[in-house]
Amino acid sequence: MEPQVTLEGLNPRQLEAVESGDGPLLVVAGAGSGKTRVLTHRIAHLLSTGRARPGEILAITFTNRAAAEMKERVEALIGPPARAMWVTTFHSACARMLRGDAERLGYTRSFTIYDEGDAVRMIKSVMAELEMDTKALPPKRVKARISGAKNELIGPEEFMAAADTWLGEQVAEVYALYEKRMIENNAMDFDDLLVRMVNLLELFEDVRTRWQKAFHYVLVDEYQDTNHAQYRLLKLLAGEKRNLMVVGDEDQSIYGFRHADIRNILDFEKDFPDARVVKLEQNYRSTQTILSGANAVVANNRDRRPKELWTESDQGEPIQIVSLSDEHEEARWVAGEVERLVTEVGIDTEEIAVFYRTNAMSRVLEDTLVRFGVGYRVVGGTKFYERAEIKDAVAYVQYLVNPSDAIAFSRIVNSPRRGIGKTTLGRILTHANTVGENIWQVASEPEKVPGLGSAAVRAVDSFQATMSELRDLPEDRDVAEILESILQRSGYMEALEAERSIEAQGRIENLEELISVAREFDLNRGLEGTSDIPPLEEFLQQISLYTEQDKLIEQQELLTLMTLHNAKGLEFDAVFIVGCEDGVFPHSRALDEGQEEEERRLCYVGMTRARKRLYLTSARSRGPRGGFTEVNGPSRFIDEIPDDLIERQGSAPGIATVRSYRAPGSGSSPVTASPRATEPVAVAVGDDVVHASFGEGVVIGSEPGGVIVIRFAADGSERKLMAEYAPITRR
Repeated sequence: MEPQVTLEGLNPRQLEAVESGDGPLLVVAGAGSGKTRVLTHRIAHLLSTGRARPGEILAITFTNRAAAEMKERVEALIGPPARAMWVTTFHSACARMLRGDAERLGYTRSFTIYDEGDAVRMIKSVMAELEMDTKALPPKRVKARISGAKNELIGPEEFMAAADTWLGEQVAEVYALYEKRMIENNAMDFDDLLVRMVNLLELFEDVRTRWQKAFHYVLVDEYQDTNHAQYRLLKLLAGEKRNLMVVGDEDQSIYGFRHADIRNILDFEKDFPDARVVKLEQNYRSTQTILSGANAVVANNRDRRPKELWTESDQGEPIQIVSLSDEHEEARWVAGEVERLVTEVGIDTEEIAVFYRTNAMSRVLEDTLVRFGVGYRVVGGTKFYERAEIKDAVAYVQYLVNPSDAIAFSRIVNSPRRGIGKTTLGRILTHANTVGENIWQVASEPEKVPGLGSAAVRAVDSFQATMSELRDLPEDRDVAEILESILQRSGYMEALEAERSIEAQGRIENLEELISVAREFDLNRGLEGTSDIPPLEEFLQQISLYTEQDKLIEQQELLTLMTLHNAKGLEFDAVFIVGCEDGVFPHSRALDEGQEEEERRLCYVGMTRARKRLYLTSARSRGPRGGFTEVNGPSRFIDEIPDDLIERQGSAPGIATVRSYRAPGSGSSPVTASPRATEPVAVAVGDDVVHASFGEGVVIGSEPGGVIVIRFAADGSERKLMAEYAPITRR
């Protein structure tokens, strides 16, 4: 007798989805609506009622972690029989199914699966065979184009026929030979696993019939993230039974850049006119105020089904809209509010998160948190000064400052690639040790290094000539100018620009942020006057202090920093979304490419991660980046949140001094509060002052718009503050 599964605790809509009969089923699961609970109870219900045996169920999700969690939860409901189910990822399912029939497509059952690195190396080999310039056309960029074609089930011949540009023709040529070489190597890349399984099911009726009979029920999580190949695979596996259950939410479709196709979920009823549609709109995570705000924002999108998230929990706190003068004040405000939430409100630090649109935006936050002594972790990414491109740029500076730094030399001599391999590097280092000269001297005369071929000598000589030119720059040059010269003359920035990928663009933004760090350093150095330490050395010293201070913070509870894309699937008591300015979020590149709706969905995802408190912050100016300061208005998404849900505060010019909030439908009078309880203090240059957070300092300058510059005694930092709003007193 099959174990019985209790369905107690499911709300009416969840129960409807779990007990639904055979045939296509679409569950539109809003954020925090318990979709995993529905999926696992649906599987357990199918098993406990005898409608399917464990081996007849295929449940697919996108990550191994999600698959493991789903399997554990089903096993907790029905016990050991759950172990025989196929609960897996798309790629794992395809790899398992392909083993038995790979011979039909020209492979053996022992085919190799190439990871991304292996695939790029094969692309590079193919390009060398075709005598193509990998600098003009980086292999990673070619691989990305081929991957995009495979996700659309576009083969080499079709791709070649559609190619109408030089780039398209080059990629098509590589694609054709790449496919040939992969089959010769009895290898598949990750995209091939999907494509070849679709090929098998379409070409061979007996294979298609076998797998359609094997799986009585196919269930798919995060359906809004599927691409065309995955969509086609699912339709083939569902077959005539059509017992396909998909769970997803078009409002959370944020991976278009990874080839996810939102039309898959939007057009489900077109593909299956008799599909049953169940909407899960009751939210178990957030307050009604947060949900109402998120609903209002995403309602401005056209490509969606109407739905309204609601909750039985309290209205909760108003959404805080905070406007600051620049990104430094924004970071300080966030750090101060985090501290207040922990000490006064009683929220654990690990239950607080800060989201941003791009990785580069974490730098100012990280520097500020280190100064405040707040421990943090970067989820789904690397801390700013630990990122590979930042370490590379810093290593260039280190090599200029210290000609004996063999570690820095080893890191940069072939970054970007110059044809200087490990063997050449090893011989240079060994020769330096043997003759007792520093690495700069040895690299300046590569022809004297035993065993170096003529090509290696030329490559090292060219690299060292560039470094010598950089070292000869006038000593009075700003560090930011030197850093820009390094990144340009070394070819580092050019190599990234040539990739033209999302990842490369992110690395470029990080390097621009490092130049921003240098500009801040130059500005502060100019205000403080000359130092006995040369500028480049002092700059390196400042960076090393940040990284060392960060290592000293070993708190158990850490604040979470991450991009909005990485926030999907997570939840926190308090969430800060920083950089809410048009051009920053929504991102200017996305707007240029007509992706405003996906950016709005990203905002919706970010907002619905918050359980109790939500903050959206913006800066009137942000920069300098790339040599100029960005001045943007608040994000259009902020304007889409109803006024009765928000409370405004901040110091940026034009911000109202009175904030108001009325709970929807409460009928109560607005609660008003002033951002500043006391009258602003009149100060002049030379006055000694005390700041509520930063301690004692002296006013060293003033700027238009009521900005004062204060040098603080505690850490020697100089900060620009709005005199009207700064919590300062004269000493």
